[in-house]
Amino acid sequence: MYFKVRAATKEDCKEVSRMIMELAVYEKMPDQVKISHEELEHDGFCQNPFFECLVAEVPEEHKSNEGFTVVGYALYFYTYSTWKGRAVYLEDLYVMPEFRGKTCVAVLLAKLKKCKQCVRLQLSVLNWNTPTRDFYAAKGAQDLTVSEGWHFIRFDGQNLDNLANEAPKD
Repeated sequence: MYFKVRAATKEDCKEVSRMIMELAVYEKMPDQVKISHEELEHDGFCQNPFFECLVAEVPEEHKSNEGFTVVGYALYFYTYSTWKGRAVYLEDLYVMPEFRGKTCVAVLLAKLKKCKQCVRLQLSVLNWNTPTRDFYAAKGAQDLTVSEGWHFIRFDGQNLDNLANEAPKD
């Protein structure tokens, strides 16, 4: 099946928002999604965007059972490794279930490799998501939790506010 992978536009944000929720349901965390398509539009298409996004699209004659032609997305942003240089962090990679196994994921990943000549692609996968972990391992990804002992750490909400409040007053 033919997939076109292209840079997302502001007009794609409703479709990306829909798929973010589908991914959250799959990951058993739909209550964690708080962002709206309007926020995606602003944050991804402002003067200094916080993220970039690719979408996978099929021709109208191959639309999904629900009538969608945008059937996948990869949302990412740039980071920097002080050891290696330019890096890209893949926040989400999602393809609707009926389009998985048809090279769409591989095409999205291949397009990501071309991002600003980055030397590293980083991402997180839930520990119970064995099919996805196995897929990435088959592509050559390293599980840094196992090989190097790195843990992914997060501050948010009140804990993030507490950090900010510890800063000296100017």
